[in-house]
Amino acid sequence: MSQDLIRYDVLAQDALRGVIRKVLGEVAKTGLPGEHHFFITFLTSAPGVRISSRLREKYPDLMTIVVQHQYWDLNVTETSFEIGLSFSDIPEKLFVPFSSVRGFYDPSVNFELEFDVRGAEAANTDDAEDGVFGESAVPTSGGALSATPLPLREKPAAGEAKADGGETTEADERPDAQVVSLDAFRKKP
Repeated sequence: MSQDLIRYDVLAQDALRGVIRKVLGEVAKTGLPGEHHFFITFLTSAPGVRISSRLREKYPDLMTIVVQHQYWDLNVTETSFEIGLSFSDIPEKLFVPFSSVRGFYDPSVNFELEFDVRGAEAANTDDAEDGVFGESAVPTSGGALSATPLPLREKPAAGEAKADGGETTEADERPDAQVVSLDAFRKKP
């Protein structure tokens, strides 16, 4: 098998990050439509991420935010998004490059994207305790998106950041989802 010099895996991930960029851009203009809301997991230690030292101390590797009821100043650029959220009644401003996003989930339509974020392997060792999507989120070959459904939690872990001013509760349950897979479109050798 020849080496992929074009890096289709990277191109595909960039294209799928474009989906998140487009969705957040529309939400910034018009607000959340219907029952849509988002769980966004990102690496807090990734280059360009700006969060308060208080949040960085509480979430040293990964952080999941829920964009639902109360958020403000959502600003989306080609490479990042910035959002105001409240954590335990303390307003915070977060700056998140799309390259640091590990997962995006919209439970209202059971849509999920997961990404291979370089350097995520170290953060992956305690995924279950950190409340991310699962150990298999970082694929073992080629850096492509995961080809199989991942074991998802029934609800966000207690204490995860939530955009409506509180922490996650049992009311924030999410059903199992299928991960978007590019393998279905690849030619078999």
